[in-house]
Amino acid sequence: MKLYYTPGACSQAPHIALNELGLAYEPVKVDLVKHTLPDGTDFYSINPKGYVPMLELDDGTRLTEVGVLLQYIADQKPGTIAPVYGTKARWQLMEWLNFISTEVHKGFGPLWNLQNAADVRERAVQALGNRFTFISKTLEKQPFLTGDTFSIADAYLWVVLNWADYHKVDLASWPAVQQFRARVAARPAVQKTLKAEGLVK
Repeated sequence: MKLYYTPGACSQAPHIALNELGLAYEPVKVDLVKHTLPDGTDFYSINPKGYVPMLELDDGTRLTEVGVLLQYIADQKPGTIAPVYGTKARWQLMEWLNFISTEVHKGFGPLWNLQNAADVRERAVQALGNRFTFISKTLEKQPFLTGDTFSIADAYLWVVLNWADYHKVDLASWPAVQQFRARVAARPAVQKTLKAEGLVK
């Protein structure tokens, strides 16, 4: 498998999942500013969407979208970092994946555009705060989103929560969220991923 990624982007979630399971893969770094690969190849030529992540399977099949990649990777070792497909627990995990994607990941969208007016940023931060409050209610009761066990949903949430630092969004009002970040950051697979992406030494 090949994982096309950009350091610190949402592609970091499937990167963590691959390392959690100890799967063999080839990481391919994508320059999202120039939309090129390390050898100069135009990234659009292999992924018309132009963004990461993308997973290329050994048979040449290419998959995109974070939630899809996370589930594909998890299902290589069923029942480890995601409940077995078809169970109620799996549907509940998918509910979290969709919530993170549409409400938290995309919620950061307005903050990436530096041309947006201050009131746009303010409304985006307020909306994210509402999402953090919702998430916090779960994390106040249990260490991970689906219970006592780390899952692909936790990997995804952890990655997007880290964007709060970059955008100077204060998470102090949600101690359970801050504790979750520290808990996930301490995982060996997460540290391995950060090192592989050149984000820590």
